[in-house]
Amino acid sequence: MPPLTSVRLQDQLDTITANTRELVQPERLAITDTAVEQLFSTGIEDRILPIGATAPSFALQDAITKKIVRAEDLLAVAPVIIKFFRGRWCPYCMTELEAWQQLYPEVRARGALLVAISPQLVRQNDFAVQHHRLTFPILTDPGATLAAQFGIAYTVSEPMQRHYRSILINIPFINGTQLAPNGTDETWRLPLPATFVISQNNTILFAEAHADHRVRPDPADVLAVL
Repeated sequence: MPPLTSVRLQDQLDTITANTRELVQPERLAITDTAVEQLFSTGIEDRILPIGATAPSFALQDAITKKIVRAEDLLAVAPVIIKFFRGRWCPYCMTELEAWQQLYPEVRARGALLVAISPQLVRQNDFAVQHHRLTFPILTDPGATLAAQFGIAYTVSEPMQRHYRSILINIPFINGTQLAPNGTDETWRLPLPATFVISQNNTILFAEAHADHRVRPDPADVLAVL
């Protein structure tokens, strides 16, 4: 299938990376590069729910309507593309969601729905909606609980926590303090940026996630399964 946009998504993301490497000190770049390598070495990419698996159900609050959105209600209407993203503070995530916003008419034309999910508080997702003019549901997954069921949740390493604080990315404020049922603090838990396509019989048709947040699947490849 030919590209659906004039500029490939990965090319846009690579431009962000190139600009960052020009502007940011090498020692700061090394912190991120090391964190990506360490996250990859955990084997997390091998543990994501694969194609053919049954997708977890969910009931999450939408930033636009403030209502609870349920997986079964969406799937009763159409197949669903699920975009997990880290937060509105991540330029890669927001560039990706803006690309999908441009393609949203194509998603609907193919008879599918699209939702994006992050661990941000609802008001933070609402800020993302307003700033980036998103019209598809943006759902809040407290503590990345649903992300964990998809196999894509991880805890930010302490060096990256310090790095985020140093550049004024206040994830505890953005996500809120999240406590798991066992009482552990999951404030610093994030999802890998991930894309899943779920069929109406709740089967995963497409699954891709990367430990390197600078890499995302091309929308044309995602839409090709519909």
